[in-house]
Amino acid sequence: MARIVFMGTPDFAVPLVEAASTLGELVAVVTQPDKPKGRGNELSAPPVKAWALAHHIPVWQPVKIKTGEFEAQLRAVQPDVAIVAAYGRILPKGVLDAPRLGCLNIHASLLPKLRGAAPIQWAIANGESETGVCLMQMDEGLDTGAVLARRAIPIAADETGGSLFDKLSVLGRELLVAELPRFLKGELTPTPQDHAKHTLAPIIEKSNGELDFTKPAIELERRVRAFDPWPGTFTRVDGKLLKVLKARVVEGSGAAATVIRAGAEGLVIACGQGALAIDELQLEGRKRMRAADFLAGFKVEMGKQLGT
Repeated sequence: MARIVFMGTPDFAVPLVEAASTLGELVAVVTQPDKPKGRGNELSAPPVKAWALAHHIPVWQPVKIKTGEFEAQLRAVQPDVAIVAAYGRILPKGVLDAPRLGCLNIHASLLPKLRGAAPIQWAIANGESETGVCLMQMDEGLDTGAVLARRAIPIAADETGGSLFDKLSVLGRELLVAELPRFLKGELTPTPQDHAKHTLAPIIEKSNGELDFTKPAIELERRVRAFDPWPGTFTRVDGKLLKVLKARVVEGSGAAATVIRAGAEGLVIACGQGALAIDELQLEGRKRMRAADFLAGFKVEMGKQLGT
């Protein structure tokens, strides 16, 4: 039975660590340190840690992974392979070489597209028609290793970051269950990536959620879906934060970021190309509501400009 170390942190990785535990002897789970969360800033355990503790698997949470101490700890348990899924750190060469068969990553895109920290959200934001998951050999680059196997799915017209996150987590589990046994038997052939065709999926900050109405409406509508549930999308009205929760592309024109219609159709904002109808929103200090209900109690004049 193969000795497996699993490295992962968020909810996305939980189905994968569950799968890894059925495919060999899971000797350790590596995850990021607990972090402050919520208004009280109380330390919160990563979802993968919570799963491992519930199943009595040793948990390691190294603060630093490039000092050599973690590499020595990893070598000491003599793993055959390390499975990495959304761990959140780039592994140094010593760590990559510690398992007998190296480290494998489950990456949530169709490589070489969307290398980096946030491939799920950027697949939607960039208007991709499909995405998927890859099982790849890890090297010292950013998601640059050879691909061992992949699975693809279409991106639905109403896909959100949250819904695609769930789909790819399940797809990643299916890929791992089907292909890791074949890898361990030496039956998979690595396929080098075409580096000339790579694109990036950089880490997402809260500032990425601010809507720039000089861009085409279709790009903004994709962002509203891509950044749901986090970091969300927003603009400002009369200096107050206005969260944009649901929106669609409609016909219309005018100066970018100005209100061109407001009523039963929603709050319609002119964009660099076309217009964006906001269907659901949340004004700072108020609850989430339909735009039509919001407009019944909050007067928005035609021509009002949104933004900072």
